[in-house]
This record gives sequence, C-alpha cells and structure tokens, in this order.
Amino acid sequence: MKKTILITALVLSGLTSFAQSNEEKNIKLFYKKALTEAKCYSWLEYLSNDIGSRLSGSKGAEEGVQYTKRQLETLGLDKVYLQEVMVPHWVRGEKETAYILDGKVKTNVPICALGGSIATAKTGLTAEIVEVQGIEELKTLGSKVKGKIVFFNRPMNPENIETFVSYGACVDQRFAGAKEAAKLGAVGSIVRSMNLRLDDFPHAGAQSYGDLPKEEYIPTAAVSTNGAELLSKSLKANPALKFYFKQSCETLPDVLSHNVIGELTGTVNPQNIMVVGGHLDSWDLADGSHDDGAGVVQSMEVIRILKNLNYKPKNTIRVVLFMNEENGGKGGAKYEEVSKQNNENHIFALESDSGGFSPRGFSIEADDTNYKKIKDYTPLFEPYLVHSFTIGHAGSDIGHLTSKAIVKAGLKPDSQRYFDYHHAANDKFDAINKRELELGAATMTSLLYLMDQNGIVLPTAN
Repeated sequence: MKKTILITALVLSGLTSFAQSNEEKNIKLFYKKALTEAKCYSWLEYLSNDIGSRLSGSKGAEEGVQYTKRQLETLGLDKVYLQEVMVPHWVRGEKETAYILDGKVKTNVPICALGGSIATAKTGLTAEIVEVQGIEELKTLGSKVKGKIVFFNRPMNPENIETFVSYGACVDQRFAGAKEAAKLGAVGSIVRSMNLRLDDFPHAGAQSYGDLPKEEYIPTAAVSTNGAELLSKSLKANPALKFYFKQSCETLPDVLSHNVIGELTGTVNPQNIMVVGGHLDSWDLADGSHDDGAGVVQSMEVIRILKNLNYKPKNTIRVVLFMNEENGGKGGAKYEEVSKQNNENHIFALESDSGGFSPRGFSIEADDTNYKKIKDYTPLFEPYLVHSFTIGHAGSDIGHLTSKAIVKAGLKPDSQRYFDYHHAANDKFDAINKRELELGAATMTSLLYLMDQNGIVLPTAN
C-alpha cells in the first residue's frame, strides 16, 4: 500500500523516476535529458564565441562571471551569488617572435610566453642555446649554461595510454625550468610544448620563479613541438648557433574577481554540502572551450537537469565556477577559506577539468571503503560506455577542500586528443563535439545523484 501511495505521489508531481530503488531508470532519464534538452552546448558557444578568452583579471574573465551568473539565475535555484577573490593579472602584450640564428640564416619558430614570465628587453634576447631533457640534466651542467638560453626538450611519452601520466612526467620543466636555469646563470629559457602531436601551436601554461629575487628572473617561453624538433635538429648540426626571442608580457597588480556559485538546498541534511564545478578562467591564446569552458557548462547542466526534474536533494548541492585555476589557484583556495570560516561540511566534490570529450569514468580520491562503494556503481554506468573508476587526482580546485570526511571525484573523458588543444590557440569552440559534451554532463549528473542518495561512509571513531 505504501509503495502504491509513493508511486502515485511521484506521478502526480511529474517525477516518475526518483524512487531510491530505481537508480537504473533515473540514470537513463539523466542521459535522455542531457542528449535531448541540454543547454550546455549553447552556453559554451556564447562563452567561447561571444566572450572569448578569460584569463584572470581580464575583461573576458569578468564577462564570463556575469554571463554564467545570469544563466544560473534563470534556473530557479535556491541561491545564486558571487564570491569575491583577488586574482593575479598577467598580460601577454604583443605577439611573441622567435627565430633560430645559424650564421646569417634566420628561421622563424612559433613561441608563446609562459604565464607569469617577465618580458625580454624591447629589442629581444639573443644568445647561444643549450638543450637538456629536463631539470635533472640541467643541474649536471652547472656553469656551462651561464649566459645562455636553456632549451628544455623532454617530450611527452607517447607510450602511455593515460596521457595525463605523460603530461605529469614532463610538466615540471615548464613550471620550474626558468627558476632552475636562472640559478645557474642562464639568461632565458625555452620549453617544448606539452603536446603529443607535432604541430605549430605553442602551448601556454603557468611557470613560477619560486623564491628567486626579482632581479634574477629570466624570460621564458614555450616553443611548438615542430619548432622544438627543428631547433634540436639544428643544434646537432651546429651546437654554436644562437636563438632569438622577444616578448613584452608583464604582471600587473592583483584584480578583484569572483567565483560563481549556485545552490539547491538539501531537504534532509542541508548542512552537508556536495560541490560540482569547473574553472571559469582560461588561457588567453584562445577561448578555452575544452579547458575549461566544457567543465563549466557541464557543471551548470548537472544542476539544470536536477532542477528541471524537480529533484529534491538530500544534501545541499552547489555548482561552483572557480576563478583563476590556470595561473594561481586563488578561486579554489578562497572557496575553502570561506568554507572554513562558515564551518561548512563538504562530503563530496566533483570536478570536470579534462576536456569535453567522451566520458570514460572518474578519478577518485577516497579511502578504501568509499572507493569500493563508488566502484560498485560501475554496472549502472557500463551501458553508457563509462567504465573506469580509478584512484587518482580528482581536480585542482576541489583539491583545496579539507573537510573531515570528504570524497572527491574528477570526470575522466577520453584523453587521447586533449593535449592537442590544452593551453593552445586551437582550443576553440569548433573543437567541441556537442554529443560528447552532453554525455559528460549526464555522467556527472548520475554520479552526483548516486552520491546524494547513498551518501558516503563516515570513518569510525577510535
């Protein structure tokens, strides 16, 4: 009798699919909604084509904040608000130029300044160049690099199926290469772009001088993979050749920006918070459709689907669009700071920051008990070709969250093409496949729903 009453009530309210025992049917409904009614693709089209690049501190970043806030306000959420955060403001300036100087022969190569780099002199920088495969090899050269440009040329390993493993194995030379080269007296550094294919797109990214005094900073840039191959080949033929590059980037004072937050209040445990999000900022070479416009609109789509279905979450669900993941991580840090001040209790966080490609699973940060619980959901996802539930890094922005008991997950799309676009000038809207984007949103909705319904396993007291 109780079951009949429940079903009748659900039908009368327009919710034919939210009985806890009907998870398979609910997930099927999420995918149907995403593939037939989603707004994420049109949201991304505007974010990418009408607003464009959104590097922290830029006009585009501010327009992105206001646009996504307006769209969330149309969804009828319980709360939509902005959270203030001070962010770095680095600007690229004029387009960079570079060439290999072999005697009197100049051969142009594509470069882009790395985020946070200083400029060269107005006339540019010319010096002999030393090629190394990474920071460890650099350290063995000692004073041999003094007065020279260091060329970091360790490529991403093509043997790894998980391309993020290849990225992680060589990105240190981009982030810390200039700092380490400067310590040895180098006058500049160039790094091979983090890209598995050979092309003419230099890939931007953050770098840091660490605790070096400002007077010891040296200019640093990324060179395209084709440019790196040519430079390496040219050095083998003539180790005494020189390299020239010119860039006019600079760091301006920090700027006030915002995280964008929308909320559905929990009906059973409103004090428990579940986050779904991505980062709103992008690098300035393109509009960042994959990194991370896709994650932004997918996260918005998750909460749109749930609200559209009149779903009443047990726990409070927040969509958080973080500012400044790319060159500082200030948005994620600020969100955690405010969370601590308010004594908030986060139990689950889900991030999408690996591109808008076909979803394959999730990378999970959890203890063994909660990991097994999530992995047991695998049969529910297999009909949608989502099968990979692995322990690993969930996301940079949600990485800041430190609640006592929290499970974190990062959407894992197919990564084979991601680094063709990552931080490069071709990361544009035309690189996005509508159906793949929507499948990712449905996959995220499904996991968030399961976590809300079933909760996490709390650690037992000693």
